[in-house]
Amino acid sequence: MTANRPEYADEPEFGDGDGAGSPDIELNDDKLFDEEPPRTDVTADEQAVPAGHAGNEGKAPEDFGQGDFELEERNALRRVAGLSTELQDISEVEYRRLLLERVVLVGVWTEGTVEDADNSMAELKLLAETAGSVVLDALSQRRQRPDPATYIGPGKVDHLRLVVAETGADTVICDGELSPAQLRNLEDRIKVKVVDRTALILDIFAQHARSKEGKAQVELAQLEYLRQRLRGWGGQLSRQAGGRVGVQGGGIGGRGPGETKLETDRRRITTRVAKLRRELTSMKTARVTKKAERVRRQIPAVVITGYTNAGKSSLLNRLTGAGVLVEDALFATLDPTTRRTATGDGRVYTLSDTVGFVRHLPHQLVEAFRSTLEEVAEADLVVHVVDGSHADPEGQIAAVREVFAEIGAAHVPELVVVNKSDVADPLVVARLLAREPHSVVTSAQTGAGLDDVLAAIEADLPHPTVEVDALVPYSRGDLISKIHEHGEVLSLEHTADGTLVSALVHAGLAGELAPYATAHTR
Repeated sequence: MTANRPEYADEPEFGDGDGAGSPDIELNDDKLFDEEPPRTDVTADEQAVPAGHAGNEGKAPEDFGQGDFELEERNALRRVAGLSTELQDISEVEYRRLLLERVVLVGVWTEGTVEDADNSMAELKLLAETAGSVVLDALSQRRQRPDPATYIGPGKVDHLRLVVAETGADTVICDGELSPAQLRNLEDRIKVKVVDRTALILDIFAQHARSKEGKAQVELAQLEYLRQRLRGWGGQLSRQAGGRVGVQGGGIGGRGPGETKLETDRRRITTRVAKLRRELTSMKTARVTKKAERVRRQIPAVVITGYTNAGKSSLLNRLTGAGVLVEDALFATLDPTTRRTATGDGRVYTLSDTVGFVRHLPHQLVEAFRSTLEEVAEADLVVHVVDGSHADPEGQIAAVREVFAEIGAAHVPELVVVNKSDVADPLVVARLLAREPHSVVTSAQTGAGLDDVLAAIEADLPHPTVEVDALVPYSRGDLISKIHEHGEVLSLEHTADGTLVSALVHAGLAGELAPYATAHTR
């Protein structure tokens, strides 16, 4: 689903090579993204995105956060429907827009209601558009189970071939994970590229991963998926001889069956997978080392998670001013972000944003991102963000909790936050609140209900259990600071001999206060 950035260096001429009909064109790199001249041929279905500061109009450069710059970089090469990659107009070269893939969606409805099937296809459409394509048509078939040979029935395959020919589609995306045989059979029958839901999600992850660890995790998942789906024809299936091939049969080492090209590719993938696993192990060690300090100081960890595009990053920005990228797209942010914040009474805790979940999340991704998802299982509180404006929020909640169970996070205390209350149906919000007793409503866009979210988080944070009474000398003001930062002050009085404090603290801090204790620690 991705396309390479066109190269313009050392290409003074375009067209057939003789320069006929292609006058010399000077490309000024300084003007590529500064200003977009008005276009008169934009139709209603074209999704044009400004090449410059997309979504940041009216912002001064000094007001840009890190997320704004990342969004601008992502939109700099946003593909646009209806633009050809061939040179037809100077503006098309200057903006370096890439042609969208033209796709037809195919789904098999095996269970649930018609509404469930429609929601699944609507989500597949959003995934396809996020990956960089324009959806031309969609087909769905009611079956007890997918056809083992072609995913959909033989008659539907013929219908799909006609739809592909009529619409001019170059890709078919199936709403499910296809076996290698199903992929091969469909491509042989339809004569265009076939992509399943797993490959589509992996492609989106590959586009949006930014950190070294995120890119390694995505590459590992892609290789695990590809290893069982290698294909080849003709020479790729031939044997590779060793030694001096052609001289008396190749000599020593050149006899025997040899190794096919596919076997070589599979061996290289296995080697690369092993290397990526070692790299991820070392990265996990560094992350565990950083986390060890928080564990030692017993700083509570709160993790924001939920369905993709539910508003997790927006909520993190609202609560902490993190400035992470925010975009109305599926899987806009993949790399976890952690920020330190404090409650109203001064207790410190960390707030982290994690990768979003989706229905039928590929198991390759769950395995590759397991080290990152473990942060959810080890958290003190999970803030489960739900999109209140979605057509099926209950289905999203069920899908997220299914992943929770898979990664061992079902036991972690959970606070459900119904987001996007400004655009959600009040009846749907009321239904969610009745279904989820421990929940609050907010809008990260407008800021409504944020105080309720903060209050609910503070109430659910683990509280220190050791009560101490101590007379702390003024020379040990650092202990008083730690009590405010990591404990709960019950009473505090400044006397001539020092600070008389009564507080709830954790066991480690109670040990530091023991020399100054004035009463039995409970």
